[in-house]
Amino acid sequence: MVFPERFSNLPEYAFPRLRALLDAHAPGGEVLHMSIGEPRHDWPAFVIETISREAAGFGKYPPNEGTPELLQAITGWLKRRFGVDLPPAQVMALNGTREGLYNAVMALCPETKAGRKPLILTPNPFYQVYAVGALSAGAEPVYVSATAETGHLPDFASLSPDVLDRVAITFICSPSNPQGAVASREYWRELLALAEKHDFRVFADECYSEVYRGEAPVGALQIATEVGVDPERVVIFHSLSKRSNLPGLRSGFVAGGPESMRRIRQLRNYAGAPLPLPLQRAAEKVWADEAHVEASRARYVAKYEIADRVFAGVDGCAAPDAGFFLWLPVEDGEAAAIRIWRETGVRVLPGAYLSREVDGANPGQGYIRVALVADEQETERGLEAIRDCITR
Repeated sequence: MVFPERFSNLPEYAFPRLRALLDAHAPGGEVLHMSIGEPRHDWPAFVIETISREAAGFGKYPPNEGTPELLQAITGWLKRRFGVDLPPAQVMALNGTREGLYNAVMALCPETKAGRKPLILTPNPFYQVYAVGALSAGAEPVYVSATAETGHLPDFASLSPDVLDRVAITFICSPSNPQGAVASREYWRELLALAEKHDFRVFADECYSEVYRGEAPVGALQIATEVGVDPERVVIFHSLSKRSNLPGLRSGFVAGGPESMRRIRQLRNYAGAPLPLPLQRAAEKVWADEAHVEASRARYVAKYEIADRVFAGVDGCAAPDAGFFLWLPVEDGEAAAIRIWRETGVRVLPGAYLSREVDGANPGQGYIRVALVADEQETERGLEAIRDCITR
């Protein structure tokens, strides 16, 4: 039996690796999962009421692109949040943002760029669907390290012009997972200018945009509109998973230029799974409501403050500006994760499981990722246990 070679070097998914690493060891205390970013705050009470009321819709095929009401709710949110005014035809509902990130590559990546196999740039560490999408489309993923020296955002401009001329798509996550770094207006302007100069698209994964302290992060489409770049240059992705604590609803959206969205919608007709109609009806209401988002954000800010207090004086361990992960420096991520599990029962993720070795170095090797998704009391207990373990 012959299998495709392009999938022979897929990045191994993080959580099976974590189970293989830790499950052979007994936990050293009450188990607390701080490894996976599954939000646990309250979600809007009206979600279940809406799904129940609209349950007859499970007996119908849902519209592929999203109901008109859902698209209107999304475009209304984009207008309120980012000042971007898009027609519904330039937005498509997703059955989870992971689906959209993958299929957008399939729909928009050309077969060649500058006469050769196209390149797709991804931050390193990275969300692994970026690399898998690149390989599926016949492109070559290029991992661009996002380290403390680069402000935990990739320095794409440091790549050679020959490399940049072959780039078809650049993935950027802001606020970033796992570091919580936020791309500034100047960062976006420079990246968009680079994209214009070397003719590539920017895929902006903005799923953590509503979890922050201080000033709200700016968005890629917001800056693209302000500076007047080609509207086909930018494609953005958002989700209710983090914004509204609804990872199981599998509701997100993709938005971009008219031709980009025409191609993405066309592929969706054949290779996508639309959101069931009752879930679309619930998502309509969730995108239109900000009260639950503000309440959830206040809780994350409280947990940032807990982290600031717990790690006060521990070099490099400050809470981020956005997102809900701590990216904590340690000597070795795997060794630290095993020790924390065996001594405290707290489960964290080695940073190397989210990144790829490039030129003999893995930028996540000296880190662990800690998810701040538990309630405030559990979060404080877990962070104190981690601090005591990694500072001894």
